[in-house]
Amino acid sequence: MAARFPTMPNRPVRHAVWTQDFWRRLSVPGLLLGALLLAASLTPSLIPRAPVPQGVLAGVCFAIGYGLGVLGDDLWTWLGLRRGSDRLQQSSARAALAVAVVVVTAFSWQSAAWQNSIRELMGIEAVPNSSPWIVLGIAVAVFVLAVLLMRGVTRLYYWSESLSGRVMPVRLARLVAAAAAMILLVLLVNGVLLRGVFQLADRSFGALDARIESDLAPPADPMATGSATSLVPWQDLGRTGRDFIAAGPTAADISGLTGRPALQPIRVYVGLNGARTPEERAALALAELIRVGGFDRKVLIVTVPTGTGWMDPSATDPIEYLHDGDTANVAVQYSYFSSPLSLLFESGFASETGRALFREVYGHWTALPKDKRPKLYLFGLSLGSSGSEQSFSLHEVFPDPFDGALWAGPPFSNPIWRSATRDREAGSPEWLPVFGDSSMIRFSSQENQAAMPGVPWGPMRIVYLQYASDPITFFSAASFWRRPDWMQAPRGPDVSPELRWYPVVTGLQLALDMAIGLAVPPGFGHDYAPAHYIDAWIAVTAPEGWSPEDVARLKERLLR
Repeated sequence: MAARFPTMPNRPVRHAVWTQDFWRRLSVPGLLLGALLLAASLTPSLIPRAPVPQGVLAGVCFAIGYGLGVLGDDLWTWLGLRRGSDRLQQSSARAALAVAVVVVTAFSWQSAAWQNSIRELMGIEAVPNSSPWIVLGIAVAVFVLAVLLMRGVTRLYYWSESLSGRVMPVRLARLVAAAAAMILLVLLVNGVLLRGVFQLADRSFGALDARIESDLAPPADPMATGSATSLVPWQDLGRTGRDFIAAGPTAADISGLTGRPALQPIRVYVGLNGARTPEERAALALAELIRVGGFDRKVLIVTVPTGTGWMDPSATDPIEYLHDGDTANVAVQYSYFSSPLSLLFESGFASETGRALFREVYGHWTALPKDKRPKLYLFGLSLGSSGSEQSFSLHEVFPDPFDGALWAGPPFSNPIWRSATRDREAGSPEWLPVFGDSSMIRFSSQENQAAMPGVPWGPMRIVYLQYASDPITFFSAASFWRRPDWMQAPRGPDVSPELRWYPVVTGLQLALDMAIGLAVPPGFGHDYAPAHYIDAWIAVTAPEGWSPEDVARLKERLLR
């Protein structure tokens, strides 16, 4: 036996060496900081998280914390400071690992209750206590992937150092290697990965947008956009445009609710395939709007849709009911992507298209006699609100202002929103500001705050509809290093009292919340409810003949 297995006596020694090396290589600061960041990631933010996204977030947080700890270790070594004996390093690593396990276990045990604190506010079913173990399993997998990625970057660095070290001094070679590794990594991610994602998404969303559903037929009414006599062919409306034109209340629907005579609402939409450039699509939209008599209606709404071109029926239907169908709504598509992807890959498309459309419509509107033209309003949801905000300049409209605007779920980057929020009256919370004397800009949420009895409106009415739990509105890069103002008391009614601010982690939580902001019931997060749109439209457009009972009946109808 001894002859067949001559190396067996050495195996325990090798195992001991490997074990000692394992403990020596563990970063004590990395373990502790990684555990703290992972634990903090389990606490609640604005949107309740399912186990899979929570696990991904936890793994990313642990990887970031561990990576920062390793950098601290390397800096300590580079400064030439003492590290202690091997025995001390191994003991410290074991102790750090034990502390990390205890901290993560304690926070994991509480994580379900934290997530349920948001779910309870939003009326969502509670998650079971078993979910933390799923979260930790996913977190480990994500951390391993992060380690493999960093090892690849490290090997890239050493390979670059080896090549450059043949022709230049050591220190210069190291600097060149670090720069080369970083540049190659950025080119790989930005030029290959993101470009590939963009091209794949563009083809996929484009094919989806071009698909014509079998249950949707072109309108028979010759005055409808997409009909046989329309300037915009049915196939050029795109999927979201066809949905918008085919849906919505009819004159009979409106009369059935109000008991008053009603007109068939006018809806005009131009898809991305309608013309080559934003300016050409806007000119086509104006021509179609004139053809169908949009400027003969009482109310005209210029809408910038969301990233995919979607027109939210929760927003578009109420205004048509409130004004007995005597309305026209015009919109132009600018992207196939959802708003987050459009913001990432096509920044500026929304504002460019919104600007072109507003210029065309406003130019024709101002040329009409003031006593014979419709009331002109702007609308935008999410990224559409950003494009709508930036569609005009104040000096352009000051001599002949449009009548108002409703902007829902405004992204944190909206310039007018940012200015009004920053300059709010002292004592008003960031999630529901009071701006100036409230004669021009008002903010509203689940509770109707736009109706202010005794407070007169000025010539232009602007209402922002936003929820305190909407991460699209309240994300900020500064939340990575400082506590946002909206976390201060009093908090919004849909924000968990258990929410706390943590450096780095809160920023990552809110970034994830933006991606899942629609995974909530209507009336929370980034999902805006018809009832709240109704209150906001009433404040902006002041429809006549609506009693509180009538409004309640309309809310019930649209809720169904």
